[in-house]
Amino acid sequence: MRKIKVADLKTGMKFDKPVYIEGENILVPAEVPLKQKDIDRLTLWEIEEVQTEGSVIIERPGDLSKKLKKTKTWLPIREEKYLKSYRSAVEKVDSIFLDIIEGTTVSHDPIDAVVTDLIEILRLGKNEMIQLILMGEWVERKLSASAVNCSIISSVIGNSIKLAGHKLLQLATGALLHDVGMMRISKKILQKEGKLASDELNQVKTHPILGYRIISKELKYPEDIAVVALQHHEHWDSKGYPRGLGGEDISHYARIVAVADAYEAMVSERPYRNPIIGYSAMKNILSDNGKHFDPKVLKAFLESMGVFPIGSIIQLNNSSIGRVVENHVEAPLRPKIELFIDEYGSKITGQEIINLLVKRNLFIAKAIDPKVIEES
Repeated sequence: MRKIKVADLKTGMKFDKPVYIEGENILVPAEVPLKQKDIDRLTLWEIEEVQTEGSVIIERPGDLSKKLKKTKTWLPIREEKYLKSYRSAVEKVDSIFLDIIEGTTVSHDPIDAVVTDLIEILRLGKNEMIQLILMGEWVERKLSASAVNCSIISSVIGNSIKLAGHKLLQLATGALLHDVGMMRISKKILQKEGKLASDELNQVKTHPILGYRIISKELKYPEDIAVVALQHHEHWDSKGYPRGLGGEDISHYARIVAVADAYEAMVSERPYRNPIIGYSAMKNILSDNGKHFDPKVLKAFLESMGVFPIGSIIQLNNSSIGRVVENHVEAPLRPKIELFIDEYGSKITGQEIINLLVKRNLFIAKAIDPKVIEES
């Protein structure tokens, strides 16, 4: 038997053979994760070493995927009314964008109807709609889906900072149309895999100006909405484009959409890379350090979405697996979790929800990408 120092033991650690105290008494059976109380008991008894003939089990992504794929319980509940509303919005926006591409006159009515419907469905089911964005394989990834996603995320932030009703409508409309200038950029450039050449990049960088013209001249929306398209790539530190504006010289709506757009781009699939899971995307956004984004908007974004967004699949330190179902503004790292695989790797029957604010001995060890699960 080999000896292991108690100081080297960690909560959640598993061995492929039993672990013994003083050679005879079993501390934990094979493949059962160590609990904090096991380690605390050893410390209390002043035991410095344990023994085992086994090795530490390192759970590889494939092993985890097999568990989850076998049960399929990791899939979030797809309430039909939210899925139907989401898909309907994408289809309607796709039709509107096609009319813009073809030069057909577009009235405010269909755009305003989509925005009004989105705000209403968000009022009823914010968490469900965010979850649909993170599980974006359910709709084809295209400009219309990204526009709807950005409008949803922007509206969530707008609600968090308690924007008045008419201002929330303006924000959501600006967010929906913020990238409309991309429809005047060559598809060859937009679908190119790999790095863009400098002239191609310069063409892409004209899309805020093109979008502003489409929204103000063709769609005839007011300046407050059109300026979102013009300024959503301006940076807090004045190093953005097209005009190098900074700080509060940038429209408040554009500052909100800039955060929503960046997050949406990370969690959505693009021709040149795979999507980033919600937790990693949030981490990237929050590491901005005042370069790209308004710190106050970032704070509202974190409070409204959580470090681990609703629907995120996570693994706890005791090896149990679940899904984030509710976030706490005051403790973003300790959300409520719906468990579906217990610490022993068995499927949980019924519904078991734990609140990490209460279960202080548990914490999120890592986030898991649902796409990895599906592709394994």
